[in-house]
Amino acid sequence: MRIDIHTHSAVSDGTQTPADVMASAKDANLDIVALCDHDSMAGWDEARSAAQLHGIQFVPGMEVSTRAHGTSVHLLSYWHDRSAPDVDAMIAKTRDARIHRAQAIVELLAKDFPVTWADVVAQSGGAVTVGRPHIADALVAAEVVADRSAAFTEILRPGSAYYVPHYAPEVVSAVKTMRAAGGVPVLAHPYAGRAGSELPTRVIERAVKAGLVGIEVDHRDHTDEQRGRLRALADQLGLVVTGSSDYHGTGKPNQLGENLTTEEAFAQLEAAR
Repeated sequence: MRIDIHTHSAVSDGTQTPADVMASAKDANLDIVALCDHDSMAGWDEARSAAQLHGIQFVPGMEVSTRAHGTSVHLLSYWHDRSAPDVDAMIAKTRDARIHRAQAIVELLAKDFPVTWADVVAQSGGAVTVGRPHIADALVAAEVVADRSAAFTEILRPGSAYYVPHYAPEVVSAVKTMRAAGGVPVLAHPYAGRAGSELPTRVIERAVKAGLVGIEVDHRDHTDEQRGRLRALADQLGLVVTGSSDYHGTGKPNQLGENLTTEEAFAQLEAAR
């Protein structure tokens, strides 16, 4: 079984519809696929229907934006109740914060680059969750940078003159909220995109006490050495080890199925529901 449980659609910052993600998953010979758009479950129904059409087992998921002592931490959650009031309230507050943050970034960018909020909205394509990737796309469209990666590296990175932080719930609180809603929380790429720093082990330990079930180890942004240390940590803390593509269509170079979750690990996640 080929299992990829971290993909994104145009509902957040991917470039394909949920249905097209599942069609691409079929082309990639995947058997089980999770859609984990940022702070949104709006793509579940479309993805589920398309997955059924293509003979793929669909896993409903979400990538929840959280923080730990001011540092961004991403949390994957699978199979949670989409109607749980606490979940809805948590992600609604985060989405609103993302909008205000994106608008503030555009105001700063507009002083130096030919980019407007209307440009960003046009690039979002009606996404439920609008954020920095859509600003990056607007910069690409304005021929300021070559692609999304360059936009983040050169302009939108943390510490730049155009970076603006945003509200997100503390990771421990988010883990508890998702568990209370029947979800299975997995820490996403904990060592990725941290400009040389890594998520402290003490933060992961606190998340485990709150109900964290797994940790994403096999991810393109983790080195072999980091993967080895994360496996050792997972063994120490009793966490399920997962792997996935973090696919965004053409928004990132990540390819479906480039990292996978084992059948044994997936069964452990299912058992934790």
